[in-house]
Amino acid sequence: MTDLAQAHVLVVGATGGLGSAIARRLVGAGARVSLAGRDESRLRSLADELGAAVVATVARDLTVPDGPAAVVEAAAAAAPLTGVVNAAGVVAFGGIEDLDDDTLDEVLLLDLVAPIRLARAALGVIPQGGFLAQVSAVVAERALPGMAAYSAAKAGLTAFDTALAGELRRRGIRVLDVRPPHTETGLASRPVAGQAPRLPRGLEPDAVAARVVQALADDERDLPSSGFSGSSD
Repeated sequence: MTDLAQAHVLVVGATGGLGSAIARRLVGAGARVSLAGRDESRLRSLADELGAAVVATVARDLTVPDGPAAVVEAAAAAAPLTGVVNAAGVVAFGGIEDLDDDTLDEVLLLDLVAPIRLARAALGVIPQGGFLAQVSAVVAERALPGMAAYSAAKAGLTAFDTALAGELRRRGIRVLDVRPPHTETGLASRPVAGQAPRLPRGLEPDAVAARVVQALADDERDLPSSGFSGSSD
């Protein structure tokens, strides 16, 4: 078991629908949090809501090569870290023939390359008994047409997490790959390209966040889509 009441957790993508819910749930479990995201004003607003549990806020662009490392360094400088939760991401819709290079670059950078860079930086500061949790997606288990780039990025992230978990087992650092079903975070309404198809009602972000925080406390190492209540996957 991980005692979250003694933890300092960096939440990346903290201003998003799922990231903010995870931050709130962590604070509810007694943890202190550092918050990272692109929008400084939204970070300040969330920090004001969470109050004294917030150790630091870091506004950085994760698609910049040194962005992930800068986020980790700033949080670790404020207080020793127990773990990192990465909930940042973007989505794009549309056929592959309509996928331009700028969209492809943005999806791969934020959904795959940045998490790898973040993990690389985090390994220098997460102690034995600590954790790295990365939010992948159900499309890592079953790719969907019209979401080829997003599916590929998330499948790549899950593969990376699986390999990294094997590398870190002897060091006592836990890697948790999280693959929630469709969740009502608002991400699908803010694609970097295309338009979302009609989707069934997704899970509530707070319910997904509660399950993620439970998995962190219970020392789980894999959280597939089937591990979420209300999932039909």
